[in-house]
Amino acid sequence: SLNHSTAQGAINWAGHSYRNGLRVPVMFVCEDNGLGLSVPTPDDWVSASLAGRAELALRSADGADPVDVWRATLDLADEIRSTGRPGLLHLSTVRFLGHAGTDVETAYRTADDIAKDRERDPLIGAARCAVAAGVCDPDEVASWFLDQRATIRDACFELLDEPELLTADEVMAPLAAPQPTRAQQNQTPVLEASTGVSAGGTLQNGGVAGVGGAGGVGTGAGDAGERLTFAQTVNRALADAIESSHDVMVFGEDVGRKGGAYGVTRGLQKSFGVDRVFDTLLDEQSILGLALGAALNGRLPIPEIQYLAYFHNAEDQLRGEAATQAFFSQRQYLNPMVIRIAAYGYQKGFGGHFHNDNSIGVLRDVPGVVIASPGHPSDAAGMLASCIGHARNDGAVCVFLEPIARYHDADLHEAGDGGWTAPYDPAPIDVGVGRVHGDGTDLTIVTWANGLHLSLRAQRELAAEGVSSRVLDLRWLAPLPVGQLLAESGLTGRVLIVDETRRTGGVSEGIIAELVDGGFDGSIRRVTALDSFVPLGAAANLVLVGVDDVIDAAHQLLAT
Repeated sequence: SLNHSTAQGAINWAGHSYRNGLRVPVMFVCEDNGLGLSVPTPDDWVSASLAGRAELALRSADGADPVDVWRATLDLADEIRSTGRPGLLHLSTVRFLGHAGTDVETAYRTADDIAKDRERDPLIGAARCAVAAGVCDPDEVASWFLDQRATIRDACFELLDEPELLTADEVMAPLAAPQPTRAQQNQTPVLEASTGVSAGGTLQNGGVAGVGGAGGVGTGAGDAGERLTFAQTVNRALADAIESSHDVMVFGEDVGRKGGAYGVTRGLQKSFGVDRVFDTLLDEQSILGLALGAALNGRLPIPEIQYLAYFHNAEDQLRGEAATQAFFSQRQYLNPMVIRIAAYGYQKGFGGHFHNDNSIGVLRDVPGVVIASPGHPSDAAGMLASCIGHARNDGAVCVFLEPIARYHDADLHEAGDGGWTAPYDPAPIDVGVGRVHGDGTDLTIVTWANGLHLSLRAQRELAAEGVSSRVLDLRWLAPLPVGQLLAESGLTGRVLIVDETRRTGGVSEGIIAELVDGGFDGSIRRVTALDSFVPLGAAANLVLVGVDDVIDAAHQLLAT
């Protein structure tokens, strides 16, 4: 649909790229039947709306005349191939019957208009060409047409005996969740000391010696004991992915020369070149559209969306396109990708609702999409590696949510404790498996991302009061680690959900539903962000979850 923003964005992207000196050998085809559902298109609208696009080679043809279409297509294709300039073929066509089965076109079209369309039937146009070329005479064309009609009718009856989808499992087979490489769904792994977290569950003190500026590029080599921030860990993991496989592409707004708004991709373009790491124009629909096309052509794209709020500008590229490709094709077509999104709130001295956003309901609502949401650097590389592997092996669409506020943090409790850094560990972490911090018996705190930072701080303060708790970092929001959730909750009988998303439509609603459905009969309380957009400056603290909120909620839960 030429009037749709995605089409306009794609055409704009092609022209913009060509103007920047790139080859863009793309041919767009507009089949113009003069109608938008039931609404007539203004005369000459298509040609007039495209006339000002200087970087677009244009051709027009009568869609009812196959010779005209053939010549125009070849001519345009030759120009596109020779110049690298994008082009658009405008075909004047007809539409038979309504837009859809329920659309009765006689309700808004005159009999005369419908009759004129029948005279422009492309089958009749093809017959005229064949007769004019001496290939056959009119009687032979009519006989062939009737034979084909009978063949098609017979094929329709044969299809009646084809197997149908009769069970929900058959319908949902293309959406099958990834299987862990180990049977860990009901296990509760405790963090080891080598990850920067003690077996008792408290983040270890440790310096950050050897850690350079934010986003320093790495290839996974170097000092094995070097402690990295979250941003540095993601940077090194991306470098590993690009270096280890020719099909990986990293792209998005400012990711190349600048290295991203937060330096996460700094140095990658210099190390691997502009073919592997490159900037795009400022249009999220085009970024995800490029990922779709690249994935279908054998690449493994890792596009970056600069802020979670920006993703909402293009969410249909995920919901209506990427996530449905495998489903509606019975996995005959796959478009693997890992979409990195700088997400959530809690940025200090910066923000507003376009740069701090805690709404991920639209992501969790899309069937088959894997949602990774690491909080601590010790998990970031392994979870990213797992997403890349799952995308490559299973054709999955994965979303990797990175907490902006934790990108460059080094400490957890006190300045210099190094609690929010960790040695680089790229070992894949199974999809749908969480991580347990601590082994307390009074309270189970369930959280993820920024909530992990808040909860671990609250855990220490509660311990000083004599309250022993365990923190379950979900890590994966789709699929949720339901088995672990039930097991960890059952060990204490009290569950506090620390949810940085909103109270309405937030992740905690789904967590509570899983607990109830799973038969948990203990006490549940949740602390969430309020149903508000995130305001500027310190006012954000009024609607987001804080450590004090977690502690107060824990006291209330323990009192029940």
